[in-house]
Amino acid sequence: MAEGPKLIEVALRSGRSIESVFVAAEARSSPSVSALLSEVEETGARVFDLAAGVMERVADTVTPQPICAVVATTDLDVTSLLEQPVRAGARRLVLVCVDVRDPGNLGAVLRIAAAAGASGVIVCAGSVDPYNPKTVRASAGAIFQVPLVKASDPSTTLPEVREAGFRLLGTTAAGGMDYLEVDLSADVALVLGNEASGLPQELEAVLDGTVTIPMAEGTESLNVAMTAAVLCFEVARRNRSGRANSPLS
Repeated sequence: MAEGPKLIEVALRSGRSIESVFVAAEARSSPSVSALLSEVEETGARVFDLAAGVMERVADTVTPQPICAVVATTDLDVTSLLEQPVRAGARRLVLVCVDVRDPGNLGAVLRIAAAAGASGVIVCAGSVDPYNPKTVRASAGAIFQVPLVKASDPSTTLPEVREAGFRLLGTTAAGGMDYLEVDLSADVALVLGNEASGLPQELEAVLDGTVTIPMAEGTESLNVAMTAAVLCFEVARRNRSGRANSPLS
């Protein structure tokens, strides 16, 4: 469910199939909504006008958007994601979410992945549903732009990622390699853990290493989305420089 003109527009621009659109009674008078509806109708999607007060009763938010749409999901498996082509010379970056429970956090991770040019996001069983309405809103449309996989248990998924040539780097608040010194010369999968407890201990044997963002004394940890942002853009920075193991380049 995509709520609001912005999300629907991003879905359209991303080539996603829109199945149906629901419009509040007063929204038809808005020129921007009217123009968007014309585009949607050209794709063959069904448009339903709602009577006054209906949107408020069925929407997920206290102050609902005047228009929402049902957008078809894309069925992508781990193998298909990892085999997608990338530009010549670029190192691939994939984010793997393990037990990430907060929909706002997962939405932010999707948004960061899209902005950093990641190859995709893998959401393992146990994490929040990426199609949760709050996740979709928090992604600001990135859920329609970045390749997304709903995967099985991480103990099964992570070996698949490694077999595809990715180095598995788990994130940890302390005790890992400094992210500025870590080797990023290969394709990398950043494995993000639960907001409170981090990555399960039993996954340590599956990982190729752990990475830490040094923080000021007395600071416990960063939010999972903030961690993803720092690490994703470090990978992107090194990709741009073409010197994966020269952190100061």
